[in-house]
Amino acid sequence: MMYDQSRAQLPPDQSAARAQRRTSGPEPLLPAAERDEVVDRLRQAINTFADTPKEALEEAERAFDEATAHLANALAEQRRALRDGWQDRDPETHPDELRVALRQYRELTQRLLRA
Repeated sequence: MMYDQSRAQLPPDQSAARAQRRTSGPEPLLPAAERDEVVDRLRQAINTFADTPKEALEEAERAFDEATAHLANALAEQRRALRDGWQDRDPETHPDELRVALRQYRELTQRLLRA
């Protein structure tokens, strides 16, 4: 990613407003608080690497483990919600609802494969 000098010079409230307007696309798999926590831990690891490289790597590994655990939990919850939505539906009487569930599985799987 290239440095965008014009965006860097915007006041903080303007760049935040732009970020809030970007609503096209799927919701993130992890809630913002969980993502922020992992990003903060990773940033801490990066910032302390020069002074304590081994400890920084251990912290980066913990941040990675935390991110993967949060992601696994979020995916399991989405899977449960999807399955609950179609599992007891009759294909003869609810074909549209089943089609929507199939589309949701496809979209979620494609998001995972693009990551």
